[in-house]
Amino acid sequence: MYETLAIMAVFIFLYSAVAGGIEKKPMSGPIIFLAFGVLAGPMALGLMESDITADMLRHFAELSLALVLFTDAANADITTLKRSFRLPGRMLLIGLPITIVLGFLIGLLFFPGMPLLSVALLAVMLAPTDAALGKGIFSNPKVPVRIREALNVESGLNDGICVPILYLFLALAVSTEIHEEPVNLALTLLAREIGIGLAVGLGATALGVGILKLSTKRRWVQENWLPVPVVALAFACYAVAQSLEGSGFIACFVGGLLFDVMFKGGKHEVMEAAEGMGNTLALITWVIFGFAVVGQALDGFSWSIVIYSLLSLTVIRVAPVYLSLAGTGESHYGKLFMGWFGPRGLASIVFIIIVWEKNLPGGMTIAMTVVCTVIMSVIAHGLSANPMAKLFGRFKIE
Repeated sequence: MYETLAIMAVFIFLYSAVAGGIEKKPMSGPIIFLAFGVLAGPMALGLMESDITADMLRHFAELSLALVLFTDAANADITTLKRSFRLPGRMLLIGLPITIVLGFLIGLLFFPGMPLLSVALLAVMLAPTDAALGKGIFSNPKVPVRIREALNVESGLNDGICVPILYLFLALAVSTEIHEEPVNLALTLLAREIGIGLAVGLGATALGVGILKLSTKRRWVQENWLPVPVVALAFACYAVAQSLEGSGFIACFVGGLLFDVMFKGGKHEVMEAAEGMGNTLALITWVIFGFAVVGQALDGFSWSIVIYSLLSLTVIRVAPVYLSLAGTGESHYGKLFMGWFGPRGLASIVFIIIVWEKNLPGGMTIAMTVVCTVIMSVIAHGLSANPMAKLFGRFKIE
């Protein structure tokens, strides 16, 4: 274990030392960390043998998503959203439902033997996007600000929106498998997941922000400790909700939204370190994903899985976003750009872990399809972020 920790620590140190230069190139952090995980794993160099397991992937992925959900929601800035919600609002309220429906319909064609609810789960798992895979566009001034903000807001909110939808379909699928009244059991399970998640997220955050405000007012919090409460609060929301058999992800999402409403003064300072922690956990997750999953999964990809994955990244995502932005006055390239930058990443990995535990029919096909889509997305979106962003400046697209 110490050898694995040493290798990971040295690699993270070296990457952090040159991250600024790498992000300007057509290469993203997730690509590098994923490739490192594959090369260091048993399928290649074998630098890290059996120390990394699927359980480690689950724990890192869940904690990463919990922190990302909390910080993304806390950074949403509801006041600003009210003024500039037109583009992301259309993408979330129109584009996202169409994406799920289109993914379901195309899934029926490619996986005819799979139960309907399993296909629906697959469509939901591949709907949320991960802004980290196209990070180059958010710091590139050649991309219009409205597009950067729209993609950032959409990515920050769509995974939180997809969580209750996933739990609804999952509850229906589980109730069907155990031959109980599907609707009643599904509603009971969904109410428990959402209800406990909401209660914990709102309660823990209200209490936490109240304490933080009091401590700040009386100057009990030292500046070097100020970022820590956000990370601790996010993990507390997740862990308490999960321990009570609720949804920790819903708790983190609503907790983050409440944090934005309640904690205004100095929010940037406390959020910056939390985001850094989330990014670090996410990158470590990519290493573990490459080590524990990618090499072993390659043999399980069929042509139907590969083609569906390609369609998920293109038609299933791009067409709904393009349609949802009709009438906004956005350029054709702007619509296609926002449609293309719907990378699949952390949320999809966590969703497949949640669904995999239920041993549903078609579970292996679902898992392989999600893994294939995520691998393709890490490579395609990581490599295309900077080149496509530069086209805005080259063709003077506003």
